[in-house]
Amino acid sequence: MRDLCIESGDGTKLVARVFEPAEPAQASVVIAAAMGVPQSYYVAFAKWLAGQGLHVTTFDYRGSGDSKPNTRHGGLRGFKADLFDWARDYEAVIDAHAALPDQPLYLLGHSLGGQLPGLIRNQHKVHGLLGVGVGSGYWRHNAPQLKRMVPFFWWVAVPVATRLFGYFPGRRLRMVGDLPRGVILQWRRWCLNPRYSAGAEGKAVSQGYATARFPVHLLCITDDEMMTVKGSQTLLDLYSQAPRTLEHIAPADVSARRIGHFGFFREQFSQTLWPQALARLRGFDPTSASPVA
Repeated sequence: MRDLCIESGDGTKLVARVFEPAEPAQASVVIAAAMGVPQSYYVAFAKWLAGQGLHVTTFDYRGSGDSKPNTRHGGLRGFKADLFDWARDYEAVIDAHAALPDQPLYLLGHSLGGQLPGLIRNQHKVHGLLGVGVGSGYWRHNAPQLKRMVPFFWWVAVPVATRLFGYFPGRRLRMVGDLPRGVILQWRRWCLNPRYSAGAEGKAVSQGYATARFPVHLLCITDDEMMTVKGSQTLLDLYSQAPRTLEHIAPADVSARRIGHFGFFREQFSQTLWPQALARLRGFDPTSASPVA
């Protein structure tokens, strides 16, 4: 594992980590994090994938994790970033350190990390997207136990806390994590719209998803407290011109009591879920991703 500093298109510095296999890599994988989750959460899984012969890159979006601004100079208060900026960060990682010459490049997106590829402009470099816990964040598509809390979150906690602090102090509130003002308010618009990002942002975003030609395979965890089957299908349908598949995984399938939204990447599943993810990545056909015109 080695740390890297990557410069996004507007000069913003991002911190990424690369996990290299002992032998020449068979393919390259970018692991893109969920909202408010640092790249450190995926270290064990990234190391395991590298041990299987893949060149793996993780990263933190601007304003999060190790890519967060120096707190001695104000931290996230007044820090300007939105989800389009995070898509630009994704592009920079793909361009700078993910792609290997003559080797396929796969994205492994957790939650938001599987949503943003519809917004990236270098889709032609991607040969497949494997999503874990990926779906529409529209609040009426949330699981019942989360839906009870969502009205307070979106109509009280987010607008009030963001206005008071200049960013969303999620760690202090034990909700999601600290997020730049532009990110949380844009995400709020998405989550209040039945068509999620495509509905909130309009034609340009809809077309971005529709231009994707790489295969998309989503793993829908049946006890995911955030993403329901309906939410996953709604998001998957945005990739309207891509070969796409939705696969259901229940805890009982891997002799577990619980997986949830975050459990997939825990080492307890290194003998069960992780090999399944590797098989899905290897199952992508590198010739199926067409360059975007």
